[in-house]
Amino acid sequence: MEGKIVYFDTPGKDNTDATLRAARQRAHELGIRQIVFASTHGYTARRAKAIFDGLAVELIAVSICAAFDDVGWTMTAEERREVEGLGIRVLTSLHALGDDVNESFKGDVPNKIVRETLYRFCQGMKVAVEVAIMAADAGLLDPAQEAIAIAGTGEGADTAIVLKPAYARKFNEMEIREILAKPRSAS
Repeated sequence: MEGKIVYFDTPGKDNTDATLRAARQRAHELGIRQIVFASTHGYTARRAKAIFDGLAVELIAVSICAAFDDVGWTMTAEERREVEGLGIRVLTSLHALGDDVNESFKGDVPNKIVRETLYRFCQGMKVAVEVAIMAADAGLLDPAQEAIAIAGTGEGADTAIVLKPAYARKFNEMEIREILAKPRSAS
């Protein structure tokens, strides 16, 4: 089998539409019906709605947890209503790979090791895996079916993967099956 990976010279928001188009094409080819993506203030959610329009998929936006409200990264109630009004499910929960009580202690804990390993690919890879875990744990992704997870570096989307989702407690059952798009640089 041969596949296509879209590589971006630089990470970031400018790659959002190309990333979403690559994900849409592969979802159509594989018959994937679960699409999960990170969306902080709704930009990626709105673009996903436009690009996936007409394809029978469920769109799930995962927003950053309330612990980041002090730095302005959380989705406002108005933004959430707008995204949900588009027919997109929105999940806000504890990060699966960090920012939990383990962060209060020194040393390497499993979620930090996994997180730092995924960062070697790029920030979007870490976040794509993380939002898939979070959505599975919330009962929004069916681990028995493939999904596409989409995330990015800072704003927007620049990374997309096909995966077999898993719950956090069954992390070893997760499989990253295809990389559809990512920036060439990890930062």
